[in-house]
Amino acid sequence: MKKKVSRRSFLRKATLGSAALTTAPIIISASPYEQKILLDRTYEPLAFSANDQIQIGLIGSGIQGIYDTTAALKVNGVKLVAVCDLYDGRLDRAKELWGNDLFTTRDYRALLARKDIDAVIVATPDHWHQKITIDAMKAGKAVYCEKPMVKNFVEGHDIIKTQKETGNICQVGSQGMASLGNEKAKQLYEEGAIGEIVMLDMYNDRYSAEGAWQYPIPPDANPNTIDFDTFLGSAPKQPYELKRFFRWRNYQDYGTGVAGDLFVHAFSTLNHVISSQGPNRALATGGLRYWNDGRDVPDVTITLYDYPKTDTHAAFNAAFRINFIAGSGGGGGFRLIGTEGEMEIGQNSVTLKRSKLGMVPGGYSMIAYTEATQQKIKEDYAAKNLESRASSLETGTTIWEAPGNYKGGHYDHFHNFFQAIRAKGNIIQDGTFGLRAAGAALLANESYFNKRPVNWDPKEMKII
Repeated sequence: MKKKVSRRSFLRKATLGSAALTTAPIIISASPYEQKILLDRTYEPLAFSANDQIQIGLIGSGIQGIYDTTAALKVNGVKLVAVCDLYDGRLDRAKELWGNDLFTTRDYRALLARKDIDAVIVATPDHWHQKITIDAMKAGKAVYCEKPMVKNFVEGHDIIKTQKETGNICQVGSQGMASLGNEKAKQLYEEGAIGEIVMLDMYNDRYSAEGAWQYPIPPDANPNTIDFDTFLGSAPKQPYELKRFFRWRNYQDYGTGVAGDLFVHAFSTLNHVISSQGPNRALATGGLRYWNDGRDVPDVTITLYDYPKTDTHAAFNAAFRINFIAGSGGGGGFRLIGTEGEMEIGQNSVTLKRSKLGMVPGGYSMIAYTEATQQKIKEDYAAKNLESRASSLETGTTIWEAPGNYKGGHYDHFHNFFQAIRAKGNIIQDGTFGLRAAGAALLANESYFNKRPVNWDPKEMKII
């Protein structure tokens, strides 16, 4: 497989067994079979003049909206000028964080009408993503839309169509997409580090009310401080209810459950690393086992996916498991398993483990044969060279880690967004990529609630 050239550089600071070391410090060489290597990134400068500053607006100043904006403002030449939210307390919080001179409003259309705004961050509940993103592009704004890009499959095609018609930039916000970990994993995969992919193992365990989306409800929340009717939008009409507003992820009317919140990140990374368009089949199970707080989405989910053979990867399976009632402190993992090794991928690190496949029979299966027969079997295996591997990479464990001053995947994703606005690069996660990630994730809901397997066309991005 041909190695792709990237603007990102991965600087190898220490090499196992190397006679000559660079002037950089050795990170760790824990044993003859493990090494640690420093990842690094050289950022292209965002040169800008006083008249070339990118001014942004935030639509949805909740948890993720604040994290997004904080990351965006770390990029040089970016200024926040307006914030929209349907709860007055969040507008007050925005001024605490970013200054009293901010323009604040409950009506996102008033924000889009401002000529001084170049780009917007859309961090609303999922059921508002499509309409606001389309309205923003039609208003001439570049858009950073939080994942999942859409609540249902059809909405995604509308966003792609609008992006093509307007020519405006649309970046989908799966924050780890542009991270050092993802880029290193992609490089290793394309170099054959794990051989042919066999399966993906992804899990996320949580052991807290906050982790299960039981977010706190502020004491000043009431019909005067919250625009509940606008929040409902296209969703079915409901009586005023604070839990629906502040814990919207728990309801199918507004959110997409664990699939839209967590699966979509994994699909973004997986499809990027192996250059895939996504799976073609999904089968989900699970249930609501503990958090019986009025929610109508499961808190335990297990979904199996089939990926078809393509030019970039073999056919393989993916297993996604989410547990919001973890029996201890919780945790998560994302592991690509291949014929020659496995990779654990994080935004700041990649751990590669390679070992020789046990092809030569051992004592367990040889016990029933005579000593002479055992010797003959071993000689036959050696003659056939069944332990040979396709890759020349060393066996053992290699860990690539970002340095302490690494700016992080969230910063990188916004850096990519603003570089594209300045015509200095391409979006890494456009609407088509975003729909393929969201679509694959939403198959879990389609299968779970309809109690059947679901077939998907990853190229055309539609259910079969």
